[in-house]
Amino acid sequence: MDPINLNEMADAVRNYAGLTRKQPIKDVVEVLSLTHTYGDALPNYGDDAAVIPFKDEYLLFATDGMMTGLIINEPYAAGKASVMVTVNDIYSMGGRPMGMVNVMASGDEAQRELMVSGIKRGCDKLRVPMLGGHLHPDTDLAVPSLSVAILGRASNTLRSHQAAVGDDLVLAVDLSGRRGCSSVTSWDANSGKSPEEILHRLEALPVIADNHWSCAAKDISNAGILGTISIFMENSGKGCRIHVDHIPRPDSIPLQDWLHCFQSFGFILAVTPEHTPDVLNQFARRQVDAAVVGTVTDTDRVTIHAGNDGHLLFDFAKDEITGIRYDGS
Repeated sequence: MDPINLNEMADAVRNYAGLTRKQPIKDVVEVLSLTHTYGDALPNYGDDAAVIPFKDEYLLFATDGMMTGLIINEPYAAGKASVMVTVNDIYSMGGRPMGMVNVMASGDEAQRELMVSGIKRGCDKLRVPMLGGHLHPDTDLAVPSLSVAILGRASNTLRSHQAAVGDDLVLAVDLSGRRGCSSVTSWDANSGKSPEEILHRLEALPVIADNHWSCAAKDISNAGILGTISIFMENSGKGCRIHVDHIPRPDSIPLQDWLHCFQSFGFILAVTPEHTPDVLNQFARRQVDAAVVGTVTDTDRVTIHAGNDGHLLFDFAKDEITGIRYDGS
């Protein structure tokens, strides 16, 4: 294995487009969070879905939009991904999906047909219905778009801001996959698997939540593994030590590419050490590769380590990614 240059790795993560594109989130949240008093949703500190108490459980409500370049270059893949990313948002919070709706804009009939075929394939794979939506078929619309909203439910939730000092950071990924679509750096662990196999793996998250083995988790987003863990810590108002050489990865992809990959199955959980064996066992029995890759600390700093070497990745006393940081109140 090639030696790990932590300085170069940190620079690559900090300047990665999948992470830097998160920066405008703060401006939007600061304005729209003022509307939260109109409903019963719980405060949101970077969650992958809104959490709404309902009877004796929680409704989870999320949405995601596909990048324009992916829609233009690979409309079928964009359709599949629109389902996968929203379904993952629900599972990442300990929930199970109920149904989806979409908003699609495309004046190109062939492009639109490929997007719809991809959506159908994603729904079949993940066994979640697309229940409705809205279509802009305008022929003069130059830029296509696709967004999907999803509703789920959970008995117990995994939140983005509840990592606690001393928690183990458990990374769960499915290494039995292949490089994904060419428009983005991605890892496809769903193709070639049956719906039953995929859902069996995803079901680990609500099982972990329902057993109270963890209360904090996040889906590995297009910010990549180190970027998502850093956002997780920013949201939680904590820091962490990440051991890069403990991160599970396939032999077929260089480490830096792997750290940037958008994962079709990838989750980071904060777990109290007493429950770490339960969580690792839950993933192992579902053929998911999981490992402790770090520890949550009471600092503002995210540091990366390999062997005896260490390097600062983010210092939230002066750095911001999303700017959403839980203050403990």
